[in-house]
Amino acid sequence: MKNPLFIGSAVAVVTPFTDSGVNYPVLEKLVEFQIQGGTDAIVVCGTTGEASTMPDDEHIAVIKFVVEATKKRVPVIAGAGSNDTRHAIELSKAAEAVGADGLLSVTPYYNKATQKGLYGHFKVIADSVKIPVILYNVPGRTNLNINPETIQALAEIDNIIAVKECNLGQVGDVVNLCGEDFSVYSGDDNVVLPVLSMGGKGVISVMANIIPKDTHDMVAKFFAGDIKGAIRQQLQTLNLIKALFSEVNPIPVKAAVNLLGFEAGLCRMPLTELSDGNLALLRSEMKAYGLL
Repeated sequence: MKNPLFIGSAVAVVTPFTDSGVNYPVLEKLVEFQIQGGTDAIVVCGTTGEASTMPDDEHIAVIKFVVEATKKRVPVIAGAGSNDTRHAIELSKAAEAVGADGLLSVTPYYNKATQKGLYGHFKVIADSVKIPVILYNVPGRTNLNINPETIQALAEIDNIIAVKECNLGQVGDVVNLCGEDFSVYSGDDNVVLPVLSMGGKGVISVMANIIPKDTHDMVAKFFAGDIKGAIRQQLQTLNLIKALFSEVNPIPVKAAVNLLGFEAGLCRMPLTELSDGNLALLRSEMKAYGLL
């Protein structure tokens, strides 16, 4: 029996930066905002957290800080993936050592491994730690898909317990092949309800950075049997989601967090500031949603 790390909404939290490093006081405020908003888990140093621009010492320091800030109130899931298997193992061990409750491990990008290579990559990572591992399948960023049969094989490894799935077309196949013990989480905010309807257990969310309660409530309503309420909540988020993805993530959501007054700073290069037109769109949709 594989117990899920969480059921509901996990936020893929942004990392607030200054010119010289991480803005830890703001990060603490963001963690508290999420917990008070009902977020079920916090994913730190993922794509939205700009982990790809963080040197290892900073990466691990941020994980450690979030672990300490949550005070065990919600699980902390650490992004620890890499397209270099040895590097992924090092990050995974370090994240475990500073108290992460689980790992989010992304499909190797650029190398474009075979399915055999993907199996081997994730297996040795999982074997190197004792904490649970969530696979992260995001073909839109990696140009590589973890096929359902490969996920099925990986699901037989004791501590590989879930997948963050961004390939909606294969969610049903993954659920059918892996069974109820294996957790499938939506990796896209605009299709949370479709994933839940096919046996998913929640979402790892970008929009939860600014609407943690609504994102949590949407999933909670579904599991409480209020399907109409959950659908209504999902539909109400769609225009906001479009604005949050008007440019590559996390450019818009970081701007949105700043508009809420959190002073999260800018994205690190090569990401740039949100364009004036898309900033106006974002501001308009946030006002329409009642956030500003």
